[in-house]
Amino acid sequence: MRANTWAGRNKVKVRDVPDPRILNDRDAIVRITSTAICGSDLHLVDGYVPTMQDGDVMGHEFMGEVIEVGRGVDPGRLRVGDRVVVPFPIACGACGACAAELYSCCENSNPNAGIAEKMFGHPVAGIFGYSHLTGGFAGGQAQYARVPFADVGPLKIESDLTDEQVLFLSDILPTGYMGAEMCDIQSTDVVAVWGAGPVGQFAMDSARALGAAKVIAIDKEPYRLQMAERAGHTPVNFEEVDVRSRLLELTGGRGPDKCIDAVGMEASHGAAHVHAYDRIKQAVRSETERPHALRQAILSCRSGGIVSVIGVYGGFLDKFPAGAWMNRALTLRTGQCHVQRYMKPLLQRIERGEIDPTRVITHTLPLDQAERGFEIFKNKQDNCEKVVLKP
Repeated sequence: MRANTWAGRNKVKVRDVPDPRILNDRDAIVRITSTAICGSDLHLVDGYVPTMQDGDVMGHEFMGEVIEVGRGVDPGRLRVGDRVVVPFPIACGACGACAAELYSCCENSNPNAGIAEKMFGHPVAGIFGYSHLTGGFAGGQAQYARVPFADVGPLKIESDLTDEQVLFLSDILPTGYMGAEMCDIQSTDVVAVWGAGPVGQFAMDSARALGAAKVIAIDKEPYRLQMAERAGHTPVNFEEVDVRSRLLELTGGRGPDKCIDAVGMEASHGAAHVHAYDRIKQAVRSETERPHALRQAILSCRSGGIVSVIGVYGGFLDKFPAGAWMNRALTLRTGQCHVQRYMKPLLQRIERGEIDPTRVITHTLPLDQAERGFEIFKNKQDNCEKVVLKP
């Protein structure tokens, strides 16, 4: 089959790779009809997530048709012919974490748990197409994929909704929603979101759906800010204004009630010298993150507020403002998204027309043009917000 693979730092390559096959009785094989390029894929391509190997199949946002199931899969849960969206974290459904609906912390799905434990203190769940640190599972930017624990993860789509309407239930829509949900939003809240990429856009939409009085979008790309403004959010360009000062102006001097970091480890900063400091430290691997967005969110949030972190971080960062966090009674909440928890409720919101996931799609390409897709997405060419690939 054809698949998009990691080919070294700053390089992906579409190649012929072996077809997946059933390895465990609870596996399924899915023929992929739509997949997507995620912002966190760029962390792999840029070399900031360790343990990637040449030829690893990339991608963790995908959906398609079940063409084979293992003997242990309950036919009442999943059958050949079902149309499914596959969540990016692989969860067993039986461990303590899964019982608590903390699916991205599954204790049984990562065969390389020892590696993750050395990096994070405890293991994390397996993730499709996201390095050997998270299990080395082949991803979904391919014609077919093996789905472990297929009776737990995939969500059946039984309506006539298009792929584009439901594909992002695999990751970025639940991730954005969880970022907003962790904020405990009240009807008077002003919510500021760092990052107007796809996850940030969905965090903004979710904050509004959960009742926020005002949602502020922070980014530097005019087309992203325009997209957020068209959706009813207030844009702030961090290359044109000082973010904290502008947020104080917009909130009567108090700061946002809730702040969401939807950027993560490769953030930019409007001040060249500040950006250069972390960029150099990251390049020489003396830190793994550029935490500009996280720092700003903590320093900008009103005292007693909540900072929700859904941007991906991989290791260690410098100059974390622990004093501001502790002394101003800020609550910091974070986590890889527990996608399985949110898929059905968000599908219902899509069906009711409360959220339109298609609004972030700017480019649709065949799988064989994945290399071009990564180029335009990474470099923000042609006003690229989100790329969907069709195998």
